[in-house]
Amino acid sequence: MLAELFAVMAPVLAGAGLGFLWIRLGHPYPVDFVTRLVFNIGTPSLVLASLAGADIDANTFGRTMLATALVIITMGIATFGVAKLLRRDWRVLLAPMMYPNTGNMGLPVVLYAFGSAGFAYGITAMITVSLFQFTLGAALNSRGNPLKTLIKTPTVYAILISMVLLLTNTSLPPWLANTVGLMSGFTVPLMLITLGVSLASIQVKNLRSGLGFSLVRIPLAAGAAWLIAGWLGLPPLAQSILVVQMCMPVAVFNYLFAQRAQREPAYVASLVFCSTLLALFYLPVLLALLM
Repeated sequence: MLAELFAVMAPVLAGAGLGFLWIRLGHPYPVDFVTRLVFNIGTPSLVLASLAGADIDANTFGRTMLATALVIITMGIATFGVAKLLRRDWRVLLAPMMYPNTGNMGLPVVLYAFGSAGFAYGITAMITVSLFQFTLGAALNSRGNPLKTLIKTPTVYAILISMVLLLTNTSLPPWLANTVGLMSGFTVPLMLITLGVSLASIQVKNLRSGLGFSLVRIPLAAGAAWLIAGWLGLPPLAQSILVVQMCMPVAVFNYLFAQRAQREPAYVASLVFCSTLLALFYLPVLLALLM
């Protein structure tokens, strides 16, 4: 079991560690370019390549999306209690509570822990979180018209095409399947390297409060995901992956949102860093229970 867990975590640590060291050694890294490349080309290709050929029916796909959405909403409601407990403004904690790092860290962990059979469920959870971020997250942080942002997001169209393929039991033409398969190949490695770059680039203060937040959030997310997935009757594999995805560290995007909205970005940076550091310890335990 230890060897299996190390095999899961080693690629994640190697990818993020590479990005972290790259910045610490003083090398340049075009974060904006890579982020645009991943979100506009890599992620849509990954969604199409994973869902179009996945062994998942439209009903299970829809229920997994619904379960993820309900967990996000539950965590949003729980924010008010956590804010009182930690004596923080609920507006500062709302995004870190609702949006875990289901992309940069979640997808690699799901891929290496559960294989291609479970990767489609990991993708489903990731795109649901992304949809909330692009709509509700954008609205709360006053980043323009959220509907306009959604329309300009290529991943949305990849989801719609995948849904049509699932509903009609249709496959992509071989030339297109090969193309998106090739394009999706760079996505996960770049996600991990960019995660490490982001962690090396943010200034971290108040580590104790960051660890305290993580110790409160993780049990809440795990319990909510497990109960909601069971209530909706998700398959055991989907239930396990939903728990893992919802227990991922605070997404780096939450730090960027906090910076733009000027809502205690230094504190949110500590939440991102501490939750990611703590994940190296609790994720192996969680995977040992669920794998």
